[in-house]
Amino acid sequence: MKKKLVTEKEIIEFAKGGGRYFALAKNMVITPLAADRIKTLNIILTTEEEIKSKQEKNTVPFKKIAIGGDHTGFKVKQSLIKFLKEKGMEVNDIGTYNEEPADYPVFAAKAAKLVQKGEADGAILIDATGIPSAITANKFKGIRAVTCYNEFSARSAREHNNANILVVGGVTLGEGTIKGIIEIFLTTAFAGGRHQKRLEIITQIESENFRN
Repeated sequence: MKKKLVTEKEIIEFAKGGGRYFALAKNMVITPLAADRIKTLNIILTTEEEIKSKQEKNTVPFKKIAIGGDHTGFKVKQSLIKFLKEKGMEVNDIGTYNEEPADYPVFAAKAAKLVQKGEADGAILIDATGIPSAITANKFKGIRAVTCYNEFSARSAREHNNANILVVGGVTLGEGTIKGIIEIFLTTAFAGGRHQKRLEIITQIESENFRN
């Protein structure tokens, strides 16, 4: 079997892409420089079989989902509710309930409070761009609301940041793209490790600057 060298450059590119678990095949040989880089970047060597087994054992981070948004996200929200229920999620529709003009901060605040109190495992918010609802939700202590425009950002938000509210743009993104983002967000577990330390720094900042 022909050997394949795993180089330092390959490891750096893997890390830049948000990789954490590097699948090492039987025919792979790690160069000394690559081995050093693996240590400094806290990359975990594993196998495809181990990754698959871990994914199968992982519990889904979210079971109860609150979903809401303003009038610009109403049509998409209705489709997403069906999408989530088909996946076995318990869905709490917090509005809006029609296409009449509505204020996005109202629904973002509702979602944040439900997650904050533990009455929802996570939440999905839809407005025109995915930006203003995230700004609102992040005014609540313990909330990590993220605006995602692709599957990579959704995976990183969960794996690295343990985000608990996903915000998407109902006008800026197509429904298929939104569903793909949601699929990744709701099934990706927090990686912990070095990322936990950074979350603890965020928590400390919250404690110093939030009243409740």
